Amino acid sequence: MIDSISIVECSSIKDYQIFLKFNTGETGEVDLRNLVCKYPIAEPLRNPEAFSHLYLDSWPTLAWDFGFDVDPKSLYFRATDKSPWDTKAS
Repeated sequence: MIDSISIVECSSIKDYQIFLKFNTGETGEVDLRNLVCKYPIAEPLRNPEAFSHLYLDSWPTLAWDFGFDVDPKSLYFRATDKSPWDTKAS
């Protein structure tokens, strides 16, 4: 069993879509358009070139240089449709 969900690999696919691989071995694609368009702090990411410069920070959390990041658990839920909050991931 895995106690905590983390991202082990990420890459930009196109537009606001990203590929993610988790420490569970599961993978998925996520469209972050709604987050990018919803939050004013994410405004720089509305430029596809800026969006493509994502990386994993030291936590590891999906992040961009100007300070915007997205929690691995919420990305896990979006990618797998499984809740990481109710039970331990297996």
